[in-house]
Amino acid sequence: MPSYTVTVATGSQWFAGTDDYIYLSLVGSAGCSEKHLLDKPFYNDFERGAVDSYEVIVDEELGDIHLIKIEKRKYWLHDDWYLKYITLKTPYGDYMEFPCYRWISGEGELVLRDGRARLSRDDQICVLKQHRRKELETRQKQYRWTEWNPGFPLSIDAKCHKDLPRDIQFDSEKGVDFVLNYSKAIENLFINRFMHMFQSSWSDFADFEKIFVKISNTISEQVMNHWQEDRIFGYQFLNGCNPVLIQRCTKLPEKLPVTTEMVECSLERQLTLEQEVEQGNIFIVDFELLDGIDANKTDPCTLQFLAAPICLLYKNLANKIVPIAIQLNQVPGEENPIFLPSDAKYDWLLAKIWVRSSDFHVHQTITHLLRTHLVSEVFGIAMYRQLPAVHPVFKLLVAHVRFTIAINTKAREQLICECGLFDKAIKARGMDSTEDIPYYFYRDDGLLVWEAIKTFTADVVGIYYESDQVVVEDQELQDFVRDVYVYGMRGKKASGFPKSVKTREKLSEYLTVVIFTASAQHAAVNFGQYDWCSWIPNAPPTMRAPPPTAKGVVTIEQIVETLPDRGRSCWHLGAVWALSQFQENELFLGMYPEEHFIERPVKEAMARFRKDLAAIVSVIAERNKNKKLPYYYLSPDRIPNSVAI
Repeated sequence: MPSYTVTVATGSQWFAGTDDYIYLSLVGSAGCSEKHLLDKPFYNDFERGAVDSYEVIVDEELGDIHLIKIEKRKYWLHDDWYLKYITLKTPYGDYMEFPCYRWISGEGELVLRDGRARLSRDDQICVLKQHRRKELETRQKQYRWTEWNPGFPLSIDAKCHKDLPRDIQFDSEKGVDFVLNYSKAIENLFINRFMHMFQSSWSDFADFEKIFVKISNTISEQVMNHWQEDRIFGYQFLNGCNPVLIQRCTKLPEKLPVTTEMVECSLERQLTLEQEVEQGNIFIVDFELLDGIDANKTDPCTLQFLAAPICLLYKNLANKIVPIAIQLNQVPGEENPIFLPSDAKYDWLLAKIWVRSSDFHVHQTITHLLRTHLVSEVFGIAMYRQLPAVHPVFKLLVAHVRFTIAINTKAREQLICECGLFDKAIKARGMDSTEDIPYYFYRDDGLLVWEAIKTFTADVVGIYYESDQVVVEDQELQDFVRDVYVYGMRGKKASGFPKSVKTREKLSEYLTVVIFTASAQHAAVNFGQYDWCSWIPNAPPTMRAPPPTAKGVVTIEQIVETLPDRGRSCWHLGAVWALSQFQENELFLGMYPEEHFIERPVKEAMARFRKDLAAIVSVIAERNKNKKLPYYYLSPDRIPNSVAI
């Protein structure tokens, strides 16, 4: 009788093993086998991290094996089992791989296909077509869209983490619980002793040092020592946490009535302000988005205030970007003066602090939350709803949405009761010239990573799509793209996302956007938060007094009274610390330990991808040598594969 050797690999994460009964049956072209209990005498099968082999003898020839069925039945208590993969050696010496990387919860059944990636057109056998269709039908019931808040991209229909499908939950809730992580951060930073003084003000700037943890040779210490300097203020728009707002000013806006006479002490080329604009030396950051938004009113004991500043910046003869004019609200007038570097020291300093606070709000809500976390969740939901596990795009993207839906659900549960192509977005803001703007490392490193990802996705697309027509006819792919557009982006053309993808080049570009957003873009705007935001006056999360309406009246005491109180400063410090830490066992860009692809051409493409990324790491490391302000957020060895924190 035919004999098959079955090897079963159990995951190594917490609670991955099981004591339940595991049955296996084989579905072949000539028939289906009986169920076989996988059990070895006097042996504890399916322990965490185990790789167990079994001999399965069948009564008759099965032909070519199409599917493996796994059934899990209760032994004593219900427990979950994480199955990594199954391999099969046939009686004829053939070797087959069946990737899984999924949980089987309670009593359940899982049907696996072999690991070769297949488009729907490649499945001509009825049983495989049915398996493909049934998998998507099941997933579409599990992964449902819902509206979290009006105007936001749709999100997963789950009120809390435990409501999510088991396959996308965190392996251990404890490791990503915001409350626990925050408490750990507070303890690590030794700021517990200030928490009881929740609404009392600090005495002066030096007082903030009481909660500031000095870590040798870090950016945060440079920020603490130099945050008042105009060069550090301007540098952050290029390489801080929010390097996506600054753009070249091609025309001075009417709502900012600044003149040459106002700023001539800042202009170094003996030109008028208009001439500096024409030569491309003037830049602008406009926080118009914040105009008209009410400040948080959840705390009746402390009033909070917002501004919507406009900040004009200048590229000086040293090619440094420095501020030359700040208007704190959008409508010019006597009570909305334009603050200048030539003003009194504290007038100018408070104006810059207001800009930094506004930048913090836009960074957290738009750049970080919306444009990386929520957009990446959209990709994840659409992928699970429209792409079966056998689809090459599913296999490519699954590592890049790992834990994203879970972290966002956690955020909605505990924390918070326009995405374009990278190079085109840089160019649209007039920030693409390396000669004119030589110190924009976010742009330089981002383009290197973008090109490496683009090359990799083009390689994979080329393996499975031999022509543009195959792309057009791949209905599952088109349904995925449509789901992203219709539900995730709410059908808005302004999102920049297409309704369909019609060429191999556009598909490669689309997949690059997905991977870059989930990995590099998130790394660029997330992991520098402690570096740039831990010194509270440089990134105030709240302001307790309104913006000044006149010049010559600001004092150091007023500034300190405007900045966050002791309790909120401690909360902020703990939060940016926790958000800036990598996860345990983090998977970085190019790392694919779950082998969803088994084909040699894809594995070779992955190897080339890792080689390209390693070269970028070397370039960035060389550039950063001896820099007081190194830029490393887009070094591939510091870019996690997915949004998971």
